[in-house]
Parts: sequence; structure tokens; C-alpha cells
Amino acid sequence: MSEIKIRLADFDDPAVQLLVVENMRDLSARYGGTGDDTPITGADFTPPAGAFFVAELDGGLVASAGWRRHGPDAELKRMFTLAPARGRGVARRMLATIEESARAAGCTRVILETGDRQPEAIALYESAGYVRIDDFGFYAGHEGVLSYAKLL
Repeated sequence: MSEIKIRLADFDDPAVQLLVVENMRDLSARYGGTGDDTPITGADFTPPAGAFFVAELDGGLVASAGWRRHGPDAELKRMFTLAPARGRGVARRMLATIEESARAAGCTRVILETGDRQPEAIALYESAGYVRIDDFGFYAGHEGVLSYAKLL
């Protein structure tokens, strides 16, 4: 079995952007439209403002996740695993990496927005200790939005 390697990445790297495009396709299939209209730039994930990570398997990128500062918190963004790599613990490892990075940067919590059409994401976050909070972000007040947080 091949080893999954997680590393820091540049959000604007073309290979990373191909993974982001797949993420948006997945969200679009679930919710319609572009998938997610949240304003995001590469600068959001440039230390000390945040960090972005990818997982590699057999020489290709299979997952991504980043965090950006939201006051004293780290906001999780672009958490995604390609379908062929799912069920191997990649997302759980990515989430742990985000939490470790945010903690090291002095953040007090990780917060996130997800949607009610992502049951696998909801199950992951809840099993990792995330609890529901008031909606806070770009989609605050939209139907189907679920916001979560975890103290670091």
C-alpha cells in the first residue's frame, strides 16, 4: 500500500488549483451553481495569515485543506479528498494537520462552514470533536449551512 504524504503547498500552484477545481465540481453537483462563492485568495493561506496543505499518493495530489485567520480563530477552507482516495483516513489526517498548524500559529479554535448535503464531512467533523456554533461566514443565514468549531 502506498504512503500518503501531507505537505505545505502554495494555493496558487497550478496543480493545487486543479484539485480546487475538482472540489468546486463536487460542491456544484451537491448544491448547484459554482459550488462555493466564498472569496478566497492565495494570500489567505500565506503565513502568518494561514496555511494550505495537500496530500500526495502515488505521485499525485489527492486531498487539500487550508486555514485562514478569522480573528483569533483558524477558519478551515477547501477541505476536499478525491473520490478514489476516500475511505483511507486521508481527510482525518488532513484535519489533524490543520489543527496542529493552527495551534502552532496561536489560534484558539478551528471554525468551519459546511452544508447539509455533505453527510460524510459532517460525520468527520462531529467524530473529531467539532460542535455546532452560530453561522458566521460568507453563507451565514443561508438555508442548509452548518457551522462548527473545535477548541485547540
